[in-house]
Amino acid sequence: MDTLLLAGLVGVVAVAAGCLAHSRRQRFPPGPKGLPLLQNLLDVPRHSPQWEAYRDWGLKYNSDIVHLRLFGVSFVIVNTADAVTELFSRRSSVYSDRLHSTMLHDYIGWEKAIVMKNYGEDWREHSRLFHQSFQPKVIQEYYPRLYEEARKLLPRLLKGDDFVASLRVMTASAILGVTFGMEVNDSNDPYVTIADRAIQSLVEAGMPGSYMVEYIPLMRYIPSWAPGGKFRRDAAEWRTLVSDMFTKPFEHIKSAIRHGVARPSIATSLLMGLDDKQDNARREHVIRNVTGTAYVGAADTTVAALRTFILAMVMHPAIQKAAQAELDRVVGRDCLPTFADREHLPYLTAIQYEVLRWRPVAPLGFPRRANADDEYHGYHIPKDAIVLGNIWAILHDPARYRDPAAFDPARWLTPDGALRADAGDAMLAFGFARRICPGRHYAVANMWINMAYMLAAFDIAPPRDAAGCAVPPAGEHTTGLLTYPKPFGAVFTPRSAAALRLIVADADD
Repeated sequence: MDTLLLAGLVGVVAVAAGCLAHSRRQRFPPGPKGLPLLQNLLDVPRHSPQWEAYRDWGLKYNSDIVHLRLFGVSFVIVNTADAVTELFSRRSSVYSDRLHSTMLHDYIGWEKAIVMKNYGEDWREHSRLFHQSFQPKVIQEYYPRLYEEARKLLPRLLKGDDFVASLRVMTASAILGVTFGMEVNDSNDPYVTIADRAIQSLVEAGMPGSYMVEYIPLMRYIPSWAPGGKFRRDAAEWRTLVSDMFTKPFEHIKSAIRHGVARPSIATSLLMGLDDKQDNARREHVIRNVTGTAYVGAADTTVAALRTFILAMVMHPAIQKAAQAELDRVVGRDCLPTFADREHLPYLTAIQYEVLRWRPVAPLGFPRRANADDEYHGYHIPKDAIVLGNIWAILHDPARYRDPAAFDPARWLTPDGALRADAGDAMLAFGFARRICPGRHYAVANMWINMAYMLAAFDIAPPRDAAGCAVPPAGEHTTGLLTYPKPFGAVFTPRSAAALRLIVADADD
């Protein structure tokens, strides 16, 4: 083992030396100088938000793209909307590939998810089928299920249950119902825990620099029990979870179809639409991946966004009251809002846009790979560079958003209270160009109806201590590929007797 590790170190030294010589011949985007051998390893934040550091580098070097190197691999971070438009949209043929991750693809099994697939015919085949089921006009067919799950959430919040666990049940049951015709009623349901734990593998292993096996190929030969073999132990556990997430609900619906008890769903429709003229084995493979991607994509990101919404309401009671006043004026207090009310509730929609802008769930998006050498404003972007779009920096650009750190839904409204024409810019939180999140229309709909129901039914406030004083949240978020509010307390109190009747009536349905 000592010989193997020594060989690995020698290999890293050789790569670093070669890359140093090469870098002297190329004008890479600006970035921290780094150290010999270690390159920029010590410059990448470990316990603070990387997206903020990359934004600060751009300001320091007066450049909208910045560069760093780790173990001979170039990373390019794109910090401005103009640069994203030029690179990811106008040059999409170069920047639509995904980074091939040793951990995520080879060891854990995330290659099944559409978001992780490389750009090409396989990705196009999966994307076409996904779009068929999640385009805007089709989303309306899922409204009844979204209403049902949003209603079920209210009595759970009334009981004072862990609101994060309740959100997980709601989102899992909604997407499993739409996709597989299944239902979830408990936070201990295996379909809730499988998704939650599997997504953690994406969060932990998906952030560049999190596992050295990505950059030192010889580490692949280290056994799980040896020093340095933790990546194998982690991957073995995660691989089972990811496999279960894609296969278990799919096998459940196939069994239900065979026994004639399948409920209407995306998977039911797609599987029953197969015929002998198709390559059914291949088609089933694609259907499994598409429905599994929908399951994982909706199960956690919507929870993260709604947690941020609740955090914002706890921190900004005046904004909460303004949204409730709009709901009372448009909908009244004797019923819950519907999607038909959305166009008449611009302030509520502005709150949703501000949640997406203020704390985007995936601040750096998913890593891309440059599939050819390129040049931008005189800077060289090498083939196989890992390219990150800094969504957080773009949505916190003071040239575009006044006081960007503040939570201010009014920034999306005209002086007369209508949504601004550029309000759709908040959708940048879902990514860019060809690799934009394909499930965004479903995510926006599910997020909006749950926000509307919560504000119509409850006052959301911080908990109080033994002395009766409010305990405000710190307002901090985690770091990683996906980001969530750090744990905080929230108390859900019915706004009125009429609201309580709505909540209890829905609990009895």
